[in-house]
Amino acid sequence: MSPIRSTTSSKFSTASVKWKQFPKFRRLWSAEFFCPHLQRHFKKRCQRIKILHLLILPEAQKVNAPDREKEMRKKKFPALGGRLRAARTGRAVLGFFAAATIAMPSAQAADRTVSELIPVGQTVGVKLFSDGVLVVGFSDGESPAKDCGLKEGDVITAIGGQSLDTIEEFRQLLAENGEDAAALTVKRGSRTIELSAEPEKDEDGEYRLGAWVRDSMAGIGTMTYYDPQTASYGALGHGVTDVDTGQLLPLDHGSIMDASVKAVKKGERASPGELKGDFDLTRDSGTLYANTECGIFGKLSAEDAAKIVGAALPIAKKDEVKTGKATILATVSGNETREYDIEIEKIYSPSGSTRNLLLHVTDEELLAQTGGVVQGMSGSAILQDGKIIGAVTHVLLDDPSRGYGIFIENMLSAAGLSSE
Repeated sequence: MSPIRSTTSSKFSTASVKWKQFPKFRRLWSAEFFCPHLQRHFKKRCQRIKILHLLILPEAQKVNAPDREKEMRKKKFPALGGRLRAARTGRAVLGFFAAATIAMPSAQAADRTVSELIPVGQTVGVKLFSDGVLVVGFSDGESPAKDCGLKEGDVITAIGGQSLDTIEEFRQLLAENGEDAAALTVKRGSRTIELSAEPEKDEDGEYRLGAWVRDSMAGIGTMTYYDPQTASYGALGHGVTDVDTGQLLPLDHGSIMDASVKAVKKGERASPGELKGDFDLTRDSGTLYANTECGIFGKLSAEDAAKIVGAALPIAKKDEVKTGKATILATVSGNETREYDIEIEKIYSPSGSTRNLLLHVTDEELLAQTGGVVQGMSGSAILQDGKIIGAVTHVLLDDPSRGYGIFIENMLSAAGLSSE
């Protein structure tokens, strides 16, 4: 999901997540993303939208465990929605994944060109961990955080010159600092600034700034392509953003996991559908090195790369994409990836990041099963005339049979690649 704004607001309750096969740390997920480290009955505020990404974001926390990945295996992950903004068509649109701070891939891939990719269309679980902690809100009334000039969307990367990545490290450094003024190193957009805050003790004797912060996110989406030359992949077609601030999550590291679809909530007008199933948190199938407005990118392990058996297809140039018949690769039952018929109804400006084309699901089987495009299908590969042309990114809320897609060239550009 790219950063988005909304016009009006409404409330959504967090989804109840039940444990499944707890010894293996597998859990039930709903097709939005699940947030680590949340209070069990926390109610999220979402925006009533013109556009919502089909990704699930984490809620803010004042407390965190020392090992974020270990905590993800222990905590329930409630489903959350993303930020929204008005669509040009005036229709409500739901997107699939939220967006995160752009982290460019390694230099070795920056100048590389590709001519073919293997389209995938398989659902995957995603874990992202931030570089620093993201400020997503403040406690009521006056607070040290407000007094020192912190703002929502700021990223605290160090206290007293000591770098931090987790909420636990944030708490520990505040405790070590005590009641003295704490020197905060803060990233605000492209700038790095220094602020000074005087922590206050709470009723438990812990030092606080009165700011809500976030250090990680988790959820599900769909892998778009695999590059056999480099074992790299692209997924989602949009990035991962914070649900409260709309800011891209500053990425420190992340990974993807195997996922299996167990059920589908069918999409209806004004009620987006979603995939439901399991993903395995005990084993990573690949690393994540970039989270951009146009998708997330990483490398598969050798074991998981060997499982990609589809044929490589040529990459379509933007000017080769046309209105008319096309197909998408999606997984809406178990691990079975299938090709479904769609119609591309309109082509938009190629300079747009995540909404380059308007698509209409025409496949009767997919319509009967899902109602069209549902949450969790973000990243489903779009094919036309024997070429990979893009990925699904959003669904229209007033017509779930229609949605938006991104050009594959825009995804490759965000990954530091170009097509031949």
